[in-house]
Amino acid sequence: MIDISDKVKRTLFVIAGTLFLIIGFIGVVIPVLPTTPFLLLAAACYIRGSKRIHYWMINNKVFGDFVKNYMERKGITFKQKVTTLIFLWLTIIISIYYFINNFPIIITLFVVAIAVSVHILRIRTL
Repeated sequence: MIDISDKVKRTLFVIAGTLFLIIGFIGVVIPVLPTTPFLLLAAACYIRGSKRIHYWMINNKVFGDFVKNYMERKGITFKQKVTTLIFLWLTIIISIYYFINNFPIIITLFVVAIAVSVHILRIRTL
């Protein structure tokens, strides 16, 4: 078994957290790629790798409250729900209309959009 030092482990967690954070940001503009799981993974990695970066993440003006409330199972605001659903469905419809002409992919996108919509609607509203 490989014995990795604590500093190396923390560094690897910070690197993984940063990758998950980047993927989460990409998920904001690519509707099929979920944002929330990657932001939560980033937060989980940061809490194990760097308390300072984790603190920055959960106190970030853009997504800090969202991540903190989600992790604490408090919920999200009605405005966040509406914005998320509008953005999700607009990007799905625009993607299908302009870029996708493969029927199985269109069906997959609709199934993903419906599943994400159900998930968002089931989250407690603050």
